[in-house]
Amino acid sequence: MNVEPSRRSLLNGAAALAGAAALSPLLVACGGGGSGNQGGTSSEQGLASALPDHVPSDAVTPDIAPVEGAAGAISPPGFLRYPTERVRTVPEVPGSGGTYTTLTPLWGAVPPADNEHYRAMNEALGATLEMAPSAGANYGTVLPTLTAAERLPDWVQLPGWLNAQASTGRLVGTQLADLTPYLAGDRIRQYPNLAALPTGAWRGGIWQDKLYGIPVHSGTFTLGGMFYHRRDIFEERGIDANEVRSADDLFALGEELTDARAGVWAFEELWPFIDLIFPIEAKFRVVDGRLVHRYEQPEFIEALDWCRRIVDAGLLHPDALTGSHNDDASKARFYAGQSLITADGGGSWNGADADAGRAANPGYRRGCFMPFSADGTSEPRLPLMWTASWYSYLNIKLRPEQIEECLRIANYLAAPYGSQEYTRITFGVEGTHWTEGPDGPRYTEQGTIEAQPGTYVFLANPIAVVSNLGYPQITEDFCAWAAEAVRYAYKPVFWNMNITVPRRLATADAAQAVEDTISEVSRGIQPVSAFQEALGTWKRNGGDELVGWYETEVLDKLGTGQE
Repeated sequence: MNVEPSRRSLLNGAAALAGAAALSPLLVACGGGGSGNQGGTSSEQGLASALPDHVPSDAVTPDIAPVEGAAGAISPPGFLRYPTERVRTVPEVPGSGGTYTTLTPLWGAVPPADNEHYRAMNEALGATLEMAPSAGANYGTVLPTLTAAERLPDWVQLPGWLNAQASTGRLVGTQLADLTPYLAGDRIRQYPNLAALPTGAWRGGIWQDKLYGIPVHSGTFTLGGMFYHRRDIFEERGIDANEVRSADDLFALGEELTDARAGVWAFEELWPFIDLIFPIEAKFRVVDGRLVHRYEQPEFIEALDWCRRIVDAGLLHPDALTGSHNDDASKARFYAGQSLITADGGGSWNGADADAGRAANPGYRRGCFMPFSADGTSEPRLPLMWTASWYSYLNIKLRPEQIEECLRIANYLAAPYGSQEYTRITFGVEGTHWTEGPDGPRYTEQGTIEAQPGTYVFLANPIAVVSNLGYPQITEDFCAWAAEAVRYAYKPVFWNMNITVPRRLATADAAQAVEDTISEVSRGIQPVSAFQEALGTWKRNGGDELVGWYETEVLDKLGTGQE
């Protein structure tokens, strides 16, 4: 979602996770040919005993209140400007003089070491965090080297989408500390800002009935993506996007919008988020107690054929046939009005997007289609992604008193948006790193270099909110959309469950050959029959065995995770 800070902004424009990988459980392969439960999914009883209590915070009041929706989803609160009354949520200095090494990813310029922001933060924390951000693009190659040598720092960020590369399931309890004795149940109440994080977020940090990970960048309405349109152009042409209520309506609108002679096409690539329209279950659907993989769900072929029809009708921008999904070129086409409908992550709807769009067209305004179903009669269904897919971990070598000190620091870092602590963490020292503007803090030149990159947020941070300082209309638009869309949320099968897949099935689980074929079919490069052939090969070469493993080792023993 478009949150502050958002996953999208953290990845600095990197492609959003899509397809099976985006909505599947946080997976990690383990050795051997057995059940592969090392570091794997927790039992219902074990999960219940390891989960911390949830105690919502009312320390900061948003301008736009969240809305409760389906499946426990809650739309994010909205702030039209930065709170002027900045409450203090951590009354005492959290640290006791310890020094801790850290490792976090960072996309963008790395701040200078031992800068003024870091020094001020250490003073506020009463401890020394040796911040050592590593280039995000190479983060997946840094971690295996450290884990193999057992040289992890005291506090490390291990994103869920790197679980396989980092072998997280084999690190818990061997290199990563068990936090269950410190945070389970009512023990978390001594850390009220951590207790305010949603319950679902903590589930992703639990492995084999024990809590290890501290959730980062959590949200209660997290979607893989959204379907956007050029609202300014639609309004100019008298087009009401809310009249699109089916896949046929969207196709017809595409025909109306496309004018190849004028250099305008309706669509950028839509396939990666097609399950927002067609009811394709994220990875599995349960039918009569058995699992049906998304590739074998009848709606999958229907969706693939629909995307192929868009290409055949000439409605997809021709450059989208060869480019990467949501690359800089596709964004530039959308800004220039060469394409008018696109699919992208929630974090793309923000102030930076408005600046880029208005540079190409002063009237630029992004809009989002309200949820609709492919057939136009069924209720829309929006699959929730993980409540959090980033987790920080503490080193098992830390003594109990050091773990407690780090958790007090984490509680400080998780202070709610707009609080005194959040302001210090995010913006730095007033007068040095920021000055007060009409909508809230504004970075100085020094603040842009030292504080804006946001290194501490990968250790702990509060639940996501919608905030676009200086762009209140964007916040209003987003919150209005989310308040309606949250009604259609659902939890996919194995939602928020860590699952350790045996190494012998890792290739089948990744299904890269099938995914490559799907990409080519959806862009019109290969016929739909090519997917059916790739599916048959996948089933014979481990796909059927994979589905059977999920049935016997996860579904039958541990349930669906949808409760």
